[in-house]
Amino acid sequence: MATTTPANQALAHGRYIRGSVSKVRRVLDQIRGRTYRDALIMLEFMPYRSTEPITKVLRSAVANAEHNLGLDPATLVISQASADMGPSLKRFRPRAQGRAYAIKKQTCHISIAVAAPTA
Repeated sequence: MATTTPANQALAHGRYIRGSVSKVRRVLDQIRGRTYRDALIMLEFMPYRSTEPITKVLRSAVANAEHNLGLDPATLVISQASADMGPSLKRFRPRAQGRAYAIKKQTCHISIAVAAPTA
């Protein structure tokens, strides 16, 4: 089932991003509802590794809004920001006495929607 987006809203997705969902969500919670300019400034100075892929997805959403919908980037607000769990890469580490220790390298899918504020 396909979801419809409002006419003044642009989406961007980052899929199979290496990193845990909880660590990405703590950054997304900080920028949700902010303007594009404020979110970029916040992401630049946050000390988390997940800010780099989030910045890429945010810039992609703004480029989609500018190119496809003709919206001004200075007026855009982050209307939706979410992270869902992706598939885990399963790796094994050798342990004592012939045992193997499973390591799950997590991935996540990042979705960001930007919209022009309504009057």
